[in-house]
Amino acid sequence: MGMGLTDHAALLIVDVQRDFCGTDGKMAEFGADLSSVDPAVDRIEELIRGAHDHRVPVIFIRLITDAETDSRAMKAWYALQEFDPEEAVAVCRRGTPGSGDYRIAPGPGDYAVEKQRYSAFVGTRLELLLQQLGIHKLIVTGVTTECCVDSTIRDGFMKDYGIFVVEDACAAYDQDMHDMSIRILGMNFATVLSAEQVLSDWKGAQQE
Repeated sequence: MGMGLTDHAALLIVDVQRDFCGTDGKMAEFGADLSSVDPAVDRIEELIRGAHDHRVPVIFIRLITDAETDSRAMKAWYALQEFDPEEAVAVCRRGTPGSGDYRIAPGPGDYAVEKQRYSAFVGTRLELLLQQLGIHKLIVTGVTTECCVDSTIRDGFMKDYGIFVVEDACAAYDQDMHDMSIRILGMNFATVLSAEQVLSDWKGAQQE
């Protein structure tokens, strides 16, 4: 018996953008280890193809920041960590190359939602879109596992969406951090799956 991942479900792709994923992006500039990113994006590519084949909506979540709406709390936190707050928050600035998609982008019929905080639910049109599409379940992928993916999953669960996190289609800059985050999400908020399990569920639904 499958998990019903074609029934009222959507594939969410969180923050697969150049500043987070590319060797020419901000995280690379800050010294992040990007080695886990491309394998996760490989899996996301497979999931996008599968979602299209099985008519599962695909929603790209993008961080697009503006100086006018930068978080006061985030700036204060960065200052306490002894980072330059103005530089630290200037990630995925609107109109910059770093805000662009990395390797994957919305195709015909896909959706895109801009956010300015970690969670895809804060100050965005995501809930209205999900309601319009009749979505009750979210299959979540993207970067980084412990930050924007985690924040989106927790908020989605609190809003009564069934959450499925695709372990090998998410990435962090530290493998131990990724593993710990997946473990916590699986204990409290989400069903942890592999990309192959999602694809198998979709194929099984097609054969029924």
